[in-house]
Amino acid sequence: MPDNALEIDSVSKRYGRVVALDAVTFDVRPGELFGFVGSNGAGKTTTMRIALGVLAADAGTVRFAGQPITHQTRTHIGYMPEERGLYPKMKVLDQLVYLAELHGLTANEAHKSAEGWIARLGLGERRTDEVQKLSLGNQQRVQLAAALVHDPAVLVLDEPFSGLDPLAVDVMSDVLREKAATGVPVVFSSHQLDLVERLCDRVGIIRSGQMVAVGSVAELTAGAAARLVVSAPQAPPGWAAGLPGARVVSEGQGGTELELDPGTDDQTVLAAALATGPVAEFSRRKPSLTELFRNAVSEGKSS
Repeated sequence: MPDNALEIDSVSKRYGRVVALDAVTFDVRPGELFGFVGSNGAGKTTTMRIALGVLAADAGTVRFAGQPITHQTRTHIGYMPEERGLYPKMKVLDQLVYLAELHGLTANEAHKSAEGWIARLGLGERRTDEVQKLSLGNQQRVQLAAALVHDPAVLVLDEPFSGLDPLAVDVMSDVLREKAATGVPVVFSSHQLDLVERLCDRVGIIRSGQMVAVGSVAELTAGAAARLVVSAPQAPPGWAAGLPGARVVSEGQGGTELELDPGTDDQTVLAAALATGPVAEFSRRKPSLTELFRNAVSEGKSS
């Protein structure tokens, strides 16, 4: 395992008879953006809290740079909790300076870093406002600054994009990319799967406390059935029904999408489409992370 990786190794957690985590294992490599996705209650927040030492695991180990997480290690982690943890009556600048000093920065270092992140995140006009007087989006930016102000060696963010407008999402995305580019491992959870797919190097899917998939989206979809998108403007509804080795996934004005069984010749589909008239589009499409996630969750419900 490379230096400065965050490793979650066979971590388990129970609450009475409820198994919250069952031997969860994955790693976040230096310079990597890792998306951690799952339904509500799947175990994302519990995993993150154990990684931070906020919760104790019943079994398993969390390591950073090859060593078990200690109190000293935790001072080098930037954490953004899902339940935001800011002091509502404290001014933005004062709060960031205070948190930086808590993590070991000198007063001068803390002020310099706080002012830098306030400027970077577009909070300059709000630097002397109380947090409770900010919009939710700006509170979110302050919370991100709080996770970054001490120049952490690893970032753990729980739903950092929740409630952000598109401009703030872009700012947040750019900041996470920049941190990863410096070699920092970055792991974040999100329900916005299109954003995870666009932003992350690898993805982990957790279901009912168990990791069911870890890898790049390309790796995770490599074994998925091929998809075809066919636009045949003159084709009657249901033209593709009954084609051997093909199943209609959707049909509408944008065309017909089919899922092919392994070994099915897509030229037979093209021939059937051409038999109805001209074909405006005939293309293969990879499954999205959203589709992959739905399949993983539905498999769990049906088993």
